[in-house]
Amino acid sequence: MTATLGAKSQLNAPTIQQLPNGLTIIAEQMPVEAINLNVWLNVGSAKESDDINGMAHFLEHMVFKGTPNLKIGEFEQLIEERGAVTNAATSQDYTHYYITTAPKDFEKLAPLQLDVVLNPSLEEEAFEREKLVVLEEIRRSEDNPNRRTFYNAMETCFTSLPYRRRVLGPAEVIANLRSHQMQDFHSTWYQPHSMTAAVVGNLPVEELINIVSDSFEQYYGNQSTNSLVAKSLSYSPETPFTEIVRQELTDDNLQQARIVMMWRVPGMMDIQETYALDILAVILGQGRVSRLFRDLREERGIVSQIGVSNMTQTQQGVFYISAKLPAENITEVETAISEHIRTIHNEPIAEKDIIRIRTQVANRFVFANEKPSDRANLYGYYYSQLGDLAPALNYPQHIQALEASDLQSAAQKYLDPDAYGIVVMKPSN
Repeated sequence: MTATLGAKSQLNAPTIQQLPNGLTIIAEQMPVEAINLNVWLNVGSAKESDDINGMAHFLEHMVFKGTPNLKIGEFEQLIEERGAVTNAATSQDYTHYYITTAPKDFEKLAPLQLDVVLNPSLEEEAFEREKLVVLEEIRRSEDNPNRRTFYNAMETCFTSLPYRRRVLGPAEVIANLRSHQMQDFHSTWYQPHSMTAAVVGNLPVEELINIVSDSFEQYYGNQSTNSLVAKSLSYSPETPFTEIVRQELTDDNLQQARIVMMWRVPGMMDIQETYALDILAVILGQGRVSRLFRDLREERGIVSQIGVSNMTQTQQGVFYISAKLPAENITEVETAISEHIRTIHNEPIAEKDIIRIRTQVANRFVFANEKPSDRANLYGYYYSQLGDLAPALNYPQHIQALEASDLQSAAQKYLDPDAYGIVVMKPSN
């Protein structure tokens, strides 16, 4: 099955083709002398059970530790010899692997990328060595004040959804994992129906699709038939806070206090509800003219940093306001943030501000998708999470269509100034 979206122009006109084995390939020619292949898998820490929490991220490490065709380190050596780059990332909702090459090298290097993803050796000795690397990464993350603040915030925000867990997993869980568990996890989740291969760069679309398809068939054919079936875990979004849920902690390594205020908001599965929240995040705390930055930092000087983001995870999002500040200002800052949200409830945002911010948000989106790697990331992310590219292609139009009443309604519906989660972290002295 093949489909082309946005065919009115050469750019932003990806072709989607689903192979009989279930793999989806999204391809687009782009007149930049590079090609990015981004392989997305619809599995991250949210798909894990508690007893293997951290497996998806650990597996991301092990994918680069050799295959039956490639010795450990050989993949990276072949990539570097041709000046290409490769890396990977794991989140709660997905894992993805990418390679960026010159167009002339793509036909040779794409099969290597798919070989490491589809056929990692996962040998016991390499597994145990890499386990030590992952455990050290966990230790470093726990030593990072920003990570600690985020972990505490997510544990406070979610009581049942797996977003409350850490992508890296707890050290005690990782320490007890065995290589056969990873082999089962890989054979369960690294299947074509759970994969999206987004490829963007300067070769004809048909050639891009053929190279990826042939490479996949070459290396997926080496796998034995899998008897395990990936179970799609079903979660219901958690209900909005009905009161202020507060967690206060002392952190010996902080120089300044930190606060995070959170609201449970719609995620990708309810994407139409997310656009207004994206704009509200900009109005409140993105950039030097945002309301919280201008008031709390520039005018009152009661915070050293403040920012707002609308984190759109798949099952449920988080509207996230974070600040660094002197500990004596915590109550004043929390009250001020609540009052700014109350103002948005009660006073429609001026049209001149909406026009400026709509343009800013839409342009940021366009500017962030100018390179082949940006575009492949965009396509792979949306399609792996939603099975649909239309929201990715139409994001600027959705933003530009919003009016003052839409923003006010979203604030009233999702951002209660008297009910939220808050984490306060104070220095010990």
